[in-house]
Amino acid sequence: MADPTGRDGRESMAALAQLKANLGQVIRGKGGAIDLLLTALLADGHVLIEDVPGTGKTTLAKALAVSLKARFSRIQFTPDLLPTDITGGMVYSAATGSFTFRPGPVQANIVLADEINRASPRTQSALLEAMSERQVTTEGESRPLPRPFWVVATQNPIEHNGTYPLPEAQLDRFCMKLALGYPAREDELQLLRDQETVHPLDSLTPVLETAALARMQEAVRRVEVEASVLDYIVRLVERTRLEPRLRLGASPRGALDLRRCAQAAAFLAGHDEVRPDDVQRLAVPVLAHRLLVDMKARHGGLSGETVVAEVLRAEPVPA
Repeated sequence: MADPTGRDGRESMAALAQLKANLGQVIRGKGGAIDLLLTALLADGHVLIEDVPGTGKTTLAKALAVSLKARFSRIQFTPDLLPTDITGGMVYSAATGSFTFRPGPVQANIVLADEINRASPRTQSALLEAMSERQVTTEGESRPLPRPFWVVATQNPIEHNGTYPLPEAQLDRFCMKLALGYPAREDELQLLRDQETVHPLDSLTPVLETAALARMQEAVRRVEVEASVLDYIVRLVERTRLEPRLRLGASPRGALDLRRCAQAAAFLAGHDEVRPDDVQRLAVPVLAHRLLVDMKARHGGLSGETVVAEVLRAEPVPA
């Protein structure tokens, strides 16, 4: 990784500190969630934010887009949204008498998929290729997406009316799942003061360019991961696959995402190698949403978060 004490390292840390400060101005008292969001950004992994309406999911995503000098688009998912409304499609031009491709909103650096679980599974699946391969295929032709390409999706809990659960294949393509929760009392009071006259979003300015972000993401890939830590990641993932209360354990993609996020966490902390506590801290947000709990166990109160927490307690930690 870049030397944190060198010029490039200092500039990277300063830019990330400004980015975190920007997000902290808009979302009060959620430093932990902001750290996880930045970790996923550096790991080049898509994020799913799930919480009840009004907790700031969309605002956080918009604040991140404003803070980055990047192309941003927002897709409001609704029951009548079609796949071509996301990917784009061929449009007939009367002037030329031919069909031309009209790009969809997915052709951006940061895509906010707002309330993604309000659209049908068929429309949700339109993002699968984009999220996994950074391209879209229409009319038999594949078109690359801009780099970097990052999806931040928000969803309300599926218990709310008018929502559809995301397919397992799509959940697996989200590197991390976050929840914001309600703010503490003092933070909510400060939130009311902040928005007396204007919204804090209106005062934000870009602090990081896409080229600088790409360099940081490349530096994250160079953070060293010891063989014992790699083995620890594999053991954690394997243990979820052997859990009898799960219908589906964590995938190899989950192991890859956990390693990359641990590298990003080490980078944010200024370390040149991943430590076991980096893996432990990120295991729940990276793995839990990929687990499919057996229906009987789910009715008994078991969740993916609980299973990952049990796995962390049971699996020996590398020295």
